[in-house]
Amino acid sequence: MQRRVNDMLDWGLLLSVAAAMAMGLISIYSAAFGMGSDAIFKRQLMYAGVGIVAALVLFFLPERIIRNLAYPMYGVGVLLLAAVLTPLGHEVNGQRCWIQIGSFSFQPSEFAKITTLLAVARLAGRKGFSIQSIRDFGAVAGLFLLPVALIMMQPDTGSATVFLAMLLGVYLWIGGDLFVLYLAAVAPFVAIAALYGVLFDSMIWFAIVSALVCIGSFLFKRNLVVTITACLLLVGAGLAVKPFFSQLEPYQQGRLITLFEPERNPRGSGYHVIQSILAVGSGGFSGKGFLKGTQTQLRYIPEQWTDFIFCVPTEEFGFIGGVIVIALLVSVTFRALNIASLARSPFASVLAIGFVSLLTYHTLVNIGMAIGLFPVMGIPLPFLSAGGTSLIANVAVVGLMLNFYKTRRRRSART
Repeated sequence: MQRRVNDMLDWGLLLSVAAAMAMGLISIYSAAFGMGSDAIFKRQLMYAGVGIVAALVLFFLPERIIRNLAYPMYGVGVLLLAAVLTPLGHEVNGQRCWIQIGSFSFQPSEFAKITTLLAVARLAGRKGFSIQSIRDFGAVAGLFLLPVALIMMQPDTGSATVFLAMLLGVYLWIGGDLFVLYLAAVAPFVAIAALYGVLFDSMIWFAIVSALVCIGSFLFKRNLVVTITACLLLVGAGLAVKPFFSQLEPYQQGRLITLFEPERNPRGSGYHVIQSILAVGSGGFSGKGFLKGTQTQLRYIPEQWTDFIFCVPTEEFGFIGGVIVIALLVSVTFRALNIASLARSPFASVLAIGFVSLLTYHTLVNIGMAIGLFPVMGIPLPFLSAGGTSLIANVAVVGLMLNFYKTRRRRSART
C-alpha cells in the first residue's frame, strides 16, 4: 500500500507547494501585523482551504472529463473577462480588473489564465494538430489573444503579458519555429533599449541592441528576405515605442520611468521600489527576525502582503529566507516540467508546460519588481502573495499536475 501511494503522488511537488504556502501565510501575518493581521491571515487561510478542496476534486477527476470541459470553461473565462467591463466590474487604482458582488470580489484574469491553458491543451491534443500549419498556429494564437484583448481594455498590462509568456512556452513545447521564438524573445530587449532612449534622449543603446539582434537573426540561416523583414519589423517596433509611450496614462509612464530611475520620483511611482529594495537589502544574511523587520512593521511598503510579499521573508529571514522562497518555487516549477515530460497525453503535457510558463514568469517578474529589475505590474508571487483568486487557481492546477503524475506513462523503475 505504501509503495502504491508513493507511486501515485509526486511528493516533491506536494511538499514544495505546502512549504511555499506556509511561507506565504507566515509572511502575510507579519506584513499585516497590527493592521488586521488576523482577518487577512484567516482570509488567506480560507482561500488556501478552498484551493485544496478544488485540487482534491481535480486530482480524482478523470482526464477525459477535464478535457471535455476545456472549451466550456474557456468560454466562461472569456465571459467573466467581458463582465469586468460592465457595471459588475470594480475599479481599483484606475484599473477595472475585479468583479464585485456584495462583499465578495475576485479577479477573472487569474481564472482565465487557467481556462485558456485548458483550451489550448485541448486543441493541441487534437489528432493531426501541427503548430507549423497556419490554421493551427492561428487557432492557438487566437485562444491566447482574445483574453489579452479583453484584459488590455481594463487595462491590466501586467496580466496581459502573462498570457504572452504562456503562449511562448507552449509554442516552444509543441514544436514551434526557433527563429520565431528568437524574435519574440529579443523583442522586449529592443523595446527596453528604445524606451531608455526615449526617457534619456540617447538612442545609442537602441542602435547597439538592434544591431546585435539583427546579427543574431542571420545565424539562423533563413531566407534572406524573411530575415531582413524580421529585422525591419523589430527596429520599426522599437521606433514605435516613443509614440506608444506618449499615449500611456501618467501612472503607467511613471512605472516605466521608475524601472530605470526610481530616485526621480521617490515619493510617487518610485516609492514602492525604493522601499522594497531597502527591505530586501537590509535583511542581511540571516534577517532581523520574525515580526522585527523595520520596513515591514513600520509600513513603509503599503499592503506589502500582496505584490511585494517577497520583501517580508528577505527582510525578516535575510538571504536565507529569500533563497528558501526561490528554491521552493523552482522546485514546484521543475516538478511540473517533469510531469509535462512524463504525461501520457498531449493534453496533459501542454497544460503542464503552460503552468510551468506561468509559474516561471510570475516568479521572475514579481521578484524582479521587488529588487527593481522589472516595472511594477501587479503580478503576484505564486502561493505566497495574498489574494484569493490567484491562490485558488494555482493550488487547483497543482491538483491537476498530481492527477497527471498519477496517470503518467510508466517508465523504468529509476524514473
